[in-house]
Amino acid sequence: MLEIRLHGRGGQGAVTSAELIAIAAINKGNFAQAFPSFGPERRGAPVVAFCRVDDKKINIRAKVYKPDVVIVLDPGLLSLLDPTEGMGEGGILIINTKKKPQEVAIAPGRSIKVVTVDANTIATEELGRPIVNTTMLGGFIRATGLIGIDDIKEPLLERFGKKLGERNLKAMERAYQEVSIGE
Repeated sequence: MLEIRLHGRGGQGAVTSAELIAIAAINKGNFAQAFPSFGPERRGAPVVAFCRVDDKKINIRAKVYKPDVVIVLDPGLLSLLDPTEGMGEGGILIINTKKKPQEVAIAPGRSIKVVTVDANTIATEELGRPIVNTTMLGGFIRATGLIGIDDIKEPLLERFGKKLGERNLKAMERAYQEVSIGE
């Protein structure tokens, strides 16, 4: 089972990203679940969303405590939390930042693959504002190979409609091409 944790701020689309990953995985024949963890937060407050994907039925109904993949939509959250918390060896950390993977500080001795994508710039240029959820999915797709862009295209267009969906798809495809994957 692949367990994914997404960190973002209210309004950035972390919950939508988790749902899109789950729908695309289900459409590929997998089992998946996606759910948020937040209380009475407001736009801009930290939000966590979770997603699980497996080739068999998923019976777990708890938060993801030991993620295989962590996606950080807002790099400002890095001063508030440790995104690698609970992550095992071989995990993948995908961060929205202008930095290259080797410039991202993680605890020494950890065998975690760091992936970076300048999602703010891409989203601003392609969507007209820095809502990075679908842009970060491009980095996720490239880093994990769990789903492909073709797998997520239909759910994305259904969620956002044709016009906005096409723009989000373009941002996602661009992030897929521009992502930096560490060693």
